Amino acid sequence: MLEVNNLFCERDERILFDKLHFEIKAGEVLQIEGQNGSGKTTLLRILSGLLDAFEGDILWQKKPLDEVRESYYQAMLYVGHLAGVKAALSPEENLAWMMRLSPHLNKLTIVQALEKVGLYGFEDVPCHTLSAGQQRRVGLARLYLSSAPLWILDEPFTALDKKGVAEKEALIAEHVNMGGMVILTTHHELNIPNQSLRSFNLDDKKGAR
Repeated sequence: MLEVNNLFCERDERILFDKLHFEIKAGEVLQIEGQNGSGKTTLLRILSGLLDAFEGDILWQKKPLDEVRESYYQAMLYVGHLAGVKAALSPEENLAWMMRLSPHLNKLTIVQALEKVGLYGFEDVPCHTLSAGQQRRVGLARLYLSSAPLWILDEPFTALDKKGVAEKEALIAEHVNMGGMVILTTHHELNIPNQSLRSFNLDDKKGAR
């Protein structure tokens, strides 16, 4: 379980969110909504440990994140809103590099993961020769490699075609059906079983101090 209590964040003298509370448990998808600039990416970067400019408490398995940070990072996979690939490297080289940084990326072979995202035959070409959607698929191939229970995904459907969107929705549904957790941002209307999906709007979580 991941719990967030009384979270406050201010950027450039503007309050993004205040008194923010939520939790997510095994088998759930939490969709964070809000207008552009409402703080969705900032919140995900806080949850992934990339930003520490906030006040409040984040608990992992009922313990403060500062006490269990190592185990939390091993249990969490973050995929940002950019493709997150090195243009000079091939898809296979990018994923091999990511696997060295994240020991939990070991569920499938790299070639199998690339095949699942529709990049069979593109394993060895430089990523700068791929389209934006194909580069996005390289980054999302990490989801097929990961055994992390918690996925934090920032706009995971960006640049994907309808087939790619449907495949990722099915993967998310499979992940939570197996006891995983997903926190994501998207303007896309999710086609995921309602019993596992919750949401809240960051535009409703602002205040003044």
